[in-house]
Amino acid sequence: MIKIEEFSFGNFWSFKDMQTLNMSAAKIKSKNSRLDLNNLLPVDQDLNLLKSKAIYGANASGKSNVIKALVTFIRIIKESVKEDQALSMIDAFQLSTETEHQPTFFQLVFWTKDTRYRYGFEADNDSIKSEWLFSTPNKREQSLFLRENDQILDINQTHFEEGQKAIDLAGGDGDGQIFRSNSLFLSSLASFGFGKVSKGLVNAISSISIISGLGHRGMYGLAGDSLSDNKKKNFILEFLKKADLGIEDLLAVDLKGRDLPEELEDDVKEDLKKEKIVVSKRTKFDENLKAIGKSDFAFGFQESEGTRKMFELSPFIYRALKEGNPLVIDEFDARFHPLLTKKIVELFNSDSNHGAQLIFTTHDTNLLSADILRRDQIDFVEKDRYGASHLYTLVEIKGVRNDASFEKDYIQGKYGAIPFLGDFTNLNDFDNAEEDKSYQGH
Repeated sequence: MIKIEEFSFGNFWSFKDMQTLNMSAAKIKSKNSRLDLNNLLPVDQDLNLLKSKAIYGANASGKSNVIKALVTFIRIIKESVKEDQALSMIDAFQLSTETEHQPTFFQLVFWTKDTRYRYGFEADNDSIKSEWLFSTPNKREQSLFLRENDQILDINQTHFEEGQKAIDLAGGDGDGQIFRSNSLFLSSLASFGFGKVSKGLVNAISSISIISGLGHRGMYGLAGDSLSDNKKKNFILEFLKKADLGIEDLLAVDLKGRDLPEELEDDVKEDLKKEKIVVSKRTKFDENLKAIGKSDFAFGFQESEGTRKMFELSPFIYRALKEGNPLVIDEFDARFHPLLTKKIVELFNSDSNHGAQLIFTTHDTNLLSADILRRDQIDFVEKDRYGASHLYTLVEIKGVRNDASFEKDYIQGKYGAIPFLGDFTNLNDFDNAEEDKSYQGH
């Protein structure tokens, strides 16, 4: 189980300066006092974490790059030991001579097994420039190791024995490194089995689920495989039923050796025979509207994209709630009805959720309500005139009352992070457009 306190990053894609996605609760009171209880995860007497965070912004503002930064951070941790090109996914801010040749910064502050950790690194496409790990088992933070380029500058021999053990086995002088210049020390320790601390931390960070709201083939296959587990299937089925989709049962059917309809193209048939398909069942009625049985639908072909997305997301939601791990979704509201996104957010903010966190990007302004989210649960991303994105929280904006109409004020531009749109009506003036085009050609 892992809980995110904050994630910081800098010099990454459209973000030039250091930014922080803060999941710690501010010392505020909401209009609806229920939110100050249900929407928070108590950690200790001085700290509560947020159960959910919504990130808003105009198209191309950079809000998806917040998610991309977290994806990159996790993938480098998971792949830098076994993949030489793991750092190639780093892309520094390109619109400034100050940053284009500087390393990118990543740092995650998180809780696992009642201990707070702060882990991060700086890197470019070629090598790790620095790396650090701190822990706070009690009230005082302590360094576990510090790395600069290919050297371990400091290591806590008492509380991080596995790191010292690895260095001793490598020669003790730092020359016989167990890690390459383009791989992480923490990942190397975990990969080569030097100790349970490093392994536990890498596993905890890797348990953060991050998915695109538009989905991909792998998600559909994973959801189909989940139907073989009765507990997961029951959750998925109840999830779809409560979404009022009319689905009464789901089955995963293995098509190997089966005859498929003649009207299907040969290449489609071959693809289908390589995997299981999901079949949904719905009630069939006669001319008197009397139920006479069930009708089967091939999920991937006959259900809407919104229904399919619900199905693909369901095992991730199940896992997050069951294991108490974070779920991060880009374009959360894509293909979803606003009432459905509201229900999912309320599910994570409910008093029955004892550990999971939901972080998502969205354009759904229906969620901008003082009855759904606290001010510290609402973030915005805005791009400045120099092409740099900035991440900030509603609670940071002065003068916003806890009973304000967040949605109305956002649409009116009071919080920023909205597009400045031109007059679209003149796009219909095709005659003038042709004249302009002709003039430009002389």
